[in-house]
Amino acid sequence: MAYSTVLYTADDRVAWITLNRPSKANALSLKLCAEFQDALASAERNPDVRVIVVKGAGDRAFSAGFDMDEDRSEVGPSSLDDWGLDDWSRYFDLGVKFIRSVFNCSKPVIAMINGYCLAGALDFAISCDIRYCSDDSRFGAIETRMGIGDTELPMMSHLIGQRCRELVYTGDMFDAQEAYRLGVVNRVFPKDRLEEDVMRIAKRMSRVALPALVWNKKALNHTLLAAGLDSALRYSFAVDLIIGKSDSEFKRFREIQNSEGAKAAFKWRDAIFEPFESETSGLSSRAASKQSLGIRIGVE
Repeated sequence: MAYSTVLYTADDRVAWITLNRPSKANALSLKLCAEFQDALASAERNPDVRVIVVKGAGDRAFSAGFDMDEDRSEVGPSSLDDWGLDDWSRYFDLGVKFIRSVFNCSKPVIAMINGYCLAGALDFAISCDIRYCSDDSRFGAIETRMGIGDTELPMMSHLIGQRCRELVYTGDMFDAQEAYRLGVVNRVFPKDRLEEDVMRIAKRMSRVALPALVWNKKALNHTLLAAGLDSALRYSFAVDLIIGKSDSEFKRFREIQNSEGAKAAFKWRDAIFEPFESETSGLSSRAASKQSLGIRIGVE
């Protein structure tokens, strides 16, 4: 099947799915989420595929997160201010299904992260089985700075424990080495060797018998499910709905976005945090904030 927002190839037991919106920093649109899940299902059905690798097109970003600028009229009213709980529920449900698709896939899924991995894209990467990144990658649960909830908090909490609280409460960005220290990524590779090294690991992994890969993944996933992952995710989903309808800073963010555009909204948001940024926050200067602005909203 031909796709317009993802690329799909499979060779020698490994399938590669590329998030293919480089001009938008591979922002996660509704169409991309749907096409990705179709490509993932193709890889899962293919008996010759044993391992799946997900990457972002270009070298700027794995993904900037969910697309803030796309037309969401297929979900609800054109203005988010007019959305009711049913509209928010439908939208979050679509996002959750996309993020959870890699966890529910029976085969191992590797996230190969090159560049920025932010907001919903970080949630997605955390739901993958394994994460490898380049040494210039940047991460952040930056959606919390807009007063948006994070449905995948239970997965992040499982991955890095209590350390996720600071990341979520501040919305700070962090680099590849900090991601490795926290346990967000399994390994960090030089940028020019990332794909070569990840391919070698994926090929090595694909030499394991398929039943062993599939059933070991089931066993590992069941550990989380037995600990109450589904219940925690349902509660987190409800929290997202509450935050989405609350009278918070996100309401002002949306007002600016609707009247002046997403760039102006992010500029307003960044000004609130700028006096308190530090070298450890990942946004320690105007230059860093300006450099990451376009990445965050998925535009040039």
